[in-house]
Amino acid sequence: MRNVGRLWRPTLRIQRRDFSSSARRLDNYAFIGLGQMGFQMARNLQAKLPPSDTIRVFDINKAAAEKLMHTMKTQQAGGAVAEVADSAGDAARDADTVITCLPEPKHVKSAYETILSAYATTPKSESPAKPKTRLFIDCSTIDPSSSREVANAVSTVFPNGRGSFVDAPMSGGVVGATAGTLTFMLGAPQALLGCIEPVLLRMGKRVLHCGPQGAGLSAKLANNYLLAIENIATAEAMNLGVKWGLDPKVLASVINVSTGKCWPSEVNNPVPGVVETAPAGRDYAGGFGIGLMRKDLRLAMLAAKEAGADLPLAEKASEVYETAESEERCKGRDFSVVYRWLGGKE
Repeated sequence: MRNVGRLWRPTLRIQRRDFSSSARRLDNYAFIGLGQMGFQMARNLQAKLPPSDTIRVFDINKAAAEKLMHTMKTQQAGGAVAEVADSAGDAARDADTVITCLPEPKHVKSAYETILSAYATTPKSESPAKPKTRLFIDCSTIDPSSSREVANAVSTVFPNGRGSFVDAPMSGGVVGATAGTLTFMLGAPQALLGCIEPVLLRMGKRVLHCGPQGAGLSAKLANNYLLAIENIATAEAMNLGVKWGLDPKVLASVINVSTGKCWPSEVNNPVPGVVETAPAGRDYAGGFGIGLMRKDLRLAMLAAKEAGADLPLAEKASEVYETAESEERCKGRDFSVVYRWLGGKE
């Protein structure tokens, strides 16, 4: 295992000529990371694959993998053959397509170190004239630099186009993951779209190609930075209006036909009762956790610093989320709970 660290040294730009621009059926899949999002994504993928295919799943939490297997067997008819793997390397070893959905950059790096070590130590039985090509799709939200580091590691183990790593973070939350309506922001070469899109569309409804590897993450973090700021501003504006004596539903109706309209005001309004389906109406349960928003904001700040972009509002916004999350009444709840932290009337 001493040689594993060498996997992370940058190498020459990967050549991808082994991939066809048209879709081909990939018989063996691996899905690694079965959190709230990954669990539902893997479930949808398995259900929409033909019975002749195989999907091997792994999560460090063995209970999550067993629960997924039970769900597939009892609640879904048909689909690919599903198996639980003993490790990330075991899941990915024979896979044509590997999908990862993990919390932090360190988890993504660790998983791929295991995966690539397994490949590097496996006896090679493939025909040298026509070696198998592998596709690695990372749906985690991490910083672009870490993603590029993993991409370089993949190209080290799979040179000459035999393996490609792409980033495909998603939007839509647990609700979208469950319903199979996610939007994926893809960072990948144009030539790979025909291979990637059919896989992602089994778990979502839209794939937005943002550019080369790393571009999907850049787009996702830019969007979530904006969302983080809009959420705080919406909570402040609603709190201000309520303290002035305005009915919150009336205020929201004004905002949502005026220039202040945004997703936090229209769909995820932070005041209980304004939008019946919003987390605010169920004690801020579910939705997009405040901890996840704090993480994405931190990643956006890191990426902005590397790019030389100024984010004057970022430090204060980060302080707001960090302070709010530290309070028991806000911890673990939807990020719109910032309204509660501000002292908003509930």
